[in-house]
Amino acid sequence: MKDLTVRQQEVLGYLQVHMREYGTWPSFREIEDHFGFRSTNAVMGHLRALEKKGYISRVAGQARTFRINFGLKDADVPQDSLEVVEIPIYGHIAAGFPDGVETGGEIGRLQIDVESAGIRRSRRSFALKVRGESMVDVGIFDGDTVVIEQNTAKDGDIVAALIDGETTLKRFINKPGRSPYLKAENRNFPELYPVSELIIQGVARAVVRNL
Repeated sequence: MKDLTVRQQEVLGYLQVHMREYGTWPSFREIEDHFGFRSTNAVMGHLRALEKKGYISRVAGQARTFRINFGLKDADVPQDSLEVVEIPIYGHIAAGFPDGVETGGEIGRLQIDVESAGIRRSRRSFALKVRGESMVDVGIFDGDTVVIEQNTAKDGDIVAALIDGETTLKRFINKPGRSPYLKAENRNFPELYPVSELIIQGVARAVVRNL
């Protein structure tokens, strides 16, 4: 393992120990928590390095999915091993007062662990860069990246929404007997009630924070 950094050796060792003790592969969240990484992107960086150096490999025929197999035969690879998907990042979204910033052309790609992100492969997902501080009380800060799944929103979901032609990231409130509206998670920002339309563009499933 002379070609591995000390941290890469630690990550590889952790994966081997987890496999031996539990018979399953750890999730991105477990790796992140074990090493104190600040985001799953940090986990992905180490896994990509291990892949490049030949210590892990992608699943044949599935460009966006890989399993950590340590040279095991395909039949010996656990079915619940890490599944990684790559999703597009479509611009920015206001997490403050709504503005004209809308999802547009792709500005990058984000690789995420399906299990940790809580998304389903059967639904289209994308990511948006956050601008603003209206959601800080639920741990979404200016500069974060949110993973959005196109799905029907339920009362209490955090959503990417188009309200009267302007976009924002807020909590969706839909109580019986009253019209739906958007709620900030920062007492310095008001509730938002649509004048003409409220369109839910997707439901937030995960937050990625840069180191």
